Amino acid sequence: MRLVPSTEANRKFSELLRRVTTDGETFTVTIFGKPVATIAPVSGKASRKMAKAALLERLDRQPATNASWTRDELYDDED
Repeated sequence: MRLVPSTEANRKFSELLRRVTTDGETFTVTIFGKPVATIAPVSGKASRKMAKAALLERLDRQPATNASWTRDELYDDED
């Protein structure tokens, strides 16, 4: 975790977000040397919630089909 003064965080916000996204870095933003905020990757629980929301939204847009399968057919490894 790296300490970043608020002025630097303000000037380089896009860069900090890119580093959080691509490298998984975490930054603690400080004001007058005191920590006030953290910029970090989304925790697994929150990212699962976002992924679920995105999946449900995509399924809502997808047209329904008349296909039906049994539970065994869905879990069968053979094609």
